[in-house]
Amino acid sequence: MTALLATEGLVAGYGDVTVIRDVELEIRPGEVVALLGPNGAGKTTTILTLAGELRPRSGRVVCSGRDETNLPLHLRARSGLAVVTDERAVFMKLTVAENIRVFRTDPDKVIELFPELRDHLHRQVALLSGGQQQMLALGLALSRSPSVILADELSLGLAPMLVDRLFEALRTAADNGAGVLLVEQYVHKALAIADRACVMDRGRISLSGTAEELTPRVDEIQSSYLSGADAPSADA
Repeated sequence: MTALLATEGLVAGYGDVTVIRDVELEIRPGEVVALLGPNGAGKTTTILTLAGELRPRSGRVVCSGRDETNLPLHLRARSGLAVVTDERAVFMKLTVAENIRVFRTDPDKVIELFPELRDHLHRQVALLSGGQQQMLALGLALSRSPSVILADELSLGLAPMLVDRLFEALRTAADNGAGVLLVEQYVHKALAIADRACVMDRGRISLSGTAEELTPRVDEIQSSYLSGADAPSADA
């Protein structure tokens, strides 16, 4: 099966600093791949490079067999890539309905994904809770049926119940054929919905396996690679 998104020897960074080295990832249709690691490991840098916001120094980004290494974000988005981050990329001064119109998507699809937003369609997004804002951001992305979803620390600052709700939507998208790369520090929750996982340490993939293989090793992974972290926070 051809991977929806794959990297080959990916190297990237900022200025004179190289952050990720020789990163090899593969995301196939119908699966969630969890990318785990401590702050500063390079997870967000990986997401930015895959999204086309950061140009790699070497290596390749391949989408459905096509070399898209130097393709910018807006062109990757047209070919089916969606990026959702902890920054909740929505227009705070607009209402929920106005955001949906700006994103040119179907309001029925957004509400079907997150019925919790139905009663807030005409409410300014700035007045919503953080969880509702993240539901809207994810709903806008998923309503366009992307083939690949890059989700970066969606859980940041949210209650566990809301995190479960967001992760449920990502799992459903994968079950419907999309490929999902989930950057996360809630290790247990990430592995609960993932098919495979990779642990990043100091810019490299240091451990990988199926979720079934890695779940019994959560304590080891946290102590050896994550410095005991099991709560979301920012990443370099």
